[in-house]
Amino acid sequence: MQLLTKEGTSGFAEGLRLLVNEAMVAERTAVLGARPYERSEARLGYANGFKPKTLATRLGAIEFRVPQVRGEVDFYPSSLEKGVRSEQALKLALAEMYVQGVSTRKVSAIVEELCGLSVSSTQVSQCAARLDAELQSWRDRPLGACPYMILDARYEKVRQGGQLLDCAILIALGIGLDGKRSILGVSVALSEAEVHWREFLLSLQSRGLTGCRFIVSDAHPGLAAARMAVFPSLPWQRCQFHLAQNAQALVPRLEMRSRVAYDIRSIFNASDLPSALLRLKELVVFYSKIAPKLASWMETNIPEGLAVFALPQAHQRRLRTSNALERVNQELKRRTRVASCFPNEASLLRLVSALLSEISDEWITGKIYLNMNPTDSPTP
Repeated sequence: MQLLTKEGTSGFAEGLRLLVNEAMVAERTAVLGARPYERSEARLGYANGFKPKTLATRLGAIEFRVPQVRGEVDFYPSSLEKGVRSEQALKLALAEMYVQGVSTRKVSAIVEELCGLSVSSTQVSQCAARLDAELQSWRDRPLGACPYMILDARYEKVRQGGQLLDCAILIALGIGLDGKRSILGVSVALSEAEVHWREFLLSLQSRGLTGCRFIVSDAHPGLAAARMAVFPSLPWQRCQFHLAQNAQALVPRLEMRSRVAYDIRSIFNASDLPSALLRLKELVVFYSKIAPKLASWMETNIPEGLAVFALPQAHQRRLRTSNALERVNQELKRRTRVASCFPNEASLLRLVSALLSEISDEWITGKIYLNMNPTDSPTP
């Protein structure tokens, strides 16, 4: 206390060192059953000096004097963890900075500035790995009834065998019976698209996902086959936003693009399914003369974006696209771009899982996303 009174906060590290050293000596005395140089028949062993140990803490590097013993007694002070060279709170702080999107280089600079310590990118990654058990538990948590599910994928670079490869991140967003969103699951793999999607959807089922009535997604390669295998006959809504984007690749002249975009929106914004199909038929006839490839594409693909008309009108606007997950992907991109590439799939899964669990918790404790008891009925 005199030290802290004299030196203020700058004396915290020295005060902690003195306090822990004294506590360790007192603990050794209690374990041995006798004080140093005390003659006692109850003695279980003998003091054997001290061994220095430097621990990295939020107060900087502190060197402690770890009491040693000899004899049959096994002793290591409870105030320090055997083999550990860094304070647990410091490791958690490093992991949190990494998860929040701070690059390993910046993490090292911050720790050196605040604590006077130098940490490597490997040490930062090792600290983040401490989250793995908790994140695995979150990914494996039981699921329940979920009427609506939105699926999407994004890609990040991962090193494997000396190459940079595109690694797929599959994400499932659910809207539960209470009308709130949650992240149902996430999977990371370099595997073949259909196999990855199939295993991912089966894992959702095995965790208890039930009551799904409607799926929204883009037309990802492999997803269609996996979806039909795992959720046969379940209505599927192709993302209208991506449909409109895909149509632009078939527009023969640049000056036609805005007109095509407007016409496709007129289909999606129709008051009901019959009106949408009638408008689609009119546009197919119109574009068959000036853009035959576009007309043929519209006739085949646009109907996949009209399944949403079967839902209650109050639900249609938020379930006609996968935009709810697009915003999540934007947040993931903001956090992952500081890494540019990941050393392996595990490190990518760790970071993405931590971010998604944080987002999901905010949704679950936040406002209702969708009124699950609307007064209107489905559009005929």
